[in-house]
Amino acid sequence: MKIDSFILENWLNPACDSEKNEIYLGGSCVLPLTFEELFQLTGESMESFIEELKTMNLGYGRFDGTPRTRRAIANIYKNVAPEEVALVHGGTGANNNVINTLVEPGDTVVSIVPTYQQFCSIPESLGAKVIRVQLNPEDGYSLSMEELKDAVKDGCKAIFLTNPNNPTGALLSLDEMNEMVEIAKEAGCWIVCDEMYRGLKEEYMYSFADIYDKAIVTCSSSKMYSMAGLRVGWIICHDDETRWQLFNRRSYDSICGGVFDEWLFAMGLEHADKLYERDRKIIYENRAIVDEWLKTQKYLHQYAEPYGTTYFIHYDLDVDSEKFCDDLLDKKGVLLSQGDAFDVPHTFRLSIAHAENLKEGLRRIGEYIDELAAERE
Repeated sequence: MKIDSFILENWLNPACDSEKNEIYLGGSCVLPLTFEELFQLTGESMESFIEELKTMNLGYGRFDGTPRTRRAIANIYKNVAPEEVALVHGGTGANNNVINTLVEPGDTVVSIVPTYQQFCSIPESLGAKVIRVQLNPEDGYSLSMEELKDAVKDGCKAIFLTNPNNPTGALLSLDEMNEMVEIAKEAGCWIVCDEMYRGLKEEYMYSFADIYDKAIVTCSSSKMYSMAGLRVGWIICHDDETRWQLFNRRSYDSICGGVFDEWLFAMGLEHADKLYERDRKIIYENRAIVDEWLKTQKYLHQYAEPYGTTYFIHYDLDVDSEKFCDDLLDKKGVLLSQGDAFDVPHTFRLSIAHAENLKEGLRRIGEYIDELAAERE
């Protein structure tokens, strides 16, 4: 099976390790927690944890996932039971598992774009036809339900999307989600939603798992939970037979999760309200800084109100995004995510979540853009 180069990961990961990377604004996870901060935030006893750690069995964990972890995950949804949660290795592992379980050669699937590349390249590598439905940037990266209806009318196995959207941060309202469900029901297809960025709003953010029996949703310990290094991912599926197939696929890939990772993440997630409060504070403060900066940048445009951890910014300069970001890193020491990785030219993704020295980074980006514009006058 041949598959396209994973553009974002294959470009960004080496750049992260570059000595030129002085200010990292290319990530999407909220500032990672330290071990000590996790215990301070949750109020759990580190001494008790260490005592329990001494006798932890380092053999295989539960093949269906640690019960405590599955309960903690189910509790952040309105309509999910612990037995409907499948634990896997990270968010990319969750998406990969679902796509490989559902999609077969000759299938037709719909992917709402821009999106994370997995939802286009993996189905295509499996021999499926991928119909891309474009979000409209001029209308805040909104989704046309008429275009979606047209895309699924001739037979569709699944609709793939990210919500909040990666990279734009655009969020479907509950009414829009319900309209999508009606379209999917009429077509008889699955809705597969990557919800890695769910949790930023103060009020409850609905999941497709709350409202549709044929929804499969994925999420992980990264992004809004600030524990990407634990590599805990999960899949929620209401259908018993399909969930067995997901577990079967997971057995081929990794057998079970890491007992330490699942245990530690469960402890944190049992205090999800405190994690959200901490991460929202970081994001809201950084968003205010970026909003003020954007007002001073005549070549830059931000179309969507972001409900994720990044801004997706368009620029009015005749240079492709990979070169734009390569030169920015080379000349100014600032690392962004290039928009070509999301198949949107003349864009970049800017972190508002894992952003040390944000103001200085923005100053350097503005300086670079001014120099670039002067060269082209």
